[in-house]
Amino acid sequence: MSEKAGRRIAVVTDSTSDLPHELAREHGIRIIPQILIMGTRTWRDGVDIDSPAFYELLRTSPDFPASSQPSMADFEAVFRELANEADGIAAVLVSDKLSGTLNSARMAKENLPDVPIEIVDTQAVSVQLGFMALAAARAAAAGGDLHTVAGAARAMIGKVGVYFVVDTLEYLHRGGRIGAAARLFGTALNLKPLLAIQDGMVHPVTKVRSRRKALDTLFQLLDLELAGKAEIHMAVLHVAAPEEAAQLAEQVEDRFQPVEMIRSECGPVVGTHAGPGTLGVVYYAG
Repeated sequence: MSEKAGRRIAVVTDSTSDLPHELAREHGIRIIPQILIMGTRTWRDGVDIDSPAFYELLRTSPDFPASSQPSMADFEAVFRELANEADGIAAVLVSDKLSGTLNSARMAKENLPDVPIEIVDTQAVSVQLGFMALAAARAAAAGGDLHTVAGAARAMIGKVGVYFVVDTLEYLHRGGRIGAAARLFGTALNLKPLLAIQDGMVHPVTKVRSRRKALDTLFQLLDLELAGKAEIHMAVLHVAAPEEAAQLAEQVEDRFQPVEMIRSECGPVVGTHAGPGTLGVVYYAG
């Protein structure tokens, strides 16, 4: 394929990256939608239904939502399309411990032995994953080969952190993303949990008695993580909490003066598992 003029490395991620669509388009990142299921209805995340419409359904529907990874056929169709315009494909995807997405991508790759494809298990989700896809896209824009582009994402594993506060752990528990013991951690005496994604899984960090104290603790942890660091990149994410997120973003910008700042409403799949009212901050330096 490399003999064709104008070829490049294509970067693919999935919709759990929560990248704003305009930002993904700007960097040439192809987003493969996850699947949402509510009762007898199904949607492609971010394609057939947007976040505000979904969260309104979440508030009013008696059915508890679920999600499913893109199929092997979904990945294969996208890989075949991109193979016509790129030298290779870097698929930068959600943690294998949170989703079966990587398995679908791997099976699609096996069906396309003549297409150079590298699949990256980022051990991440939401804009934590999004930053890794952006790193790959920037390496591709700089002319990197497939190994370099995939390596740019892999180099971010363990480097991009995220802390988030949820109103309740019920959504994570019912979606199978956190165990019963952790659910008790959040519900006892109405304690508010501060959580992180570590090694590709949801982990409790600490618990406090109010949402305000949880956010104060979040900032204390960020101060420790980012002290003395330069070139700070940050994102504020939320699930159906735009006003609180706007205030949080202003505080983040004033306090840390990041060189890059992303504001993102989590898409329906991430929102299904985190639940309305979730607030989070993603960060890395360097």
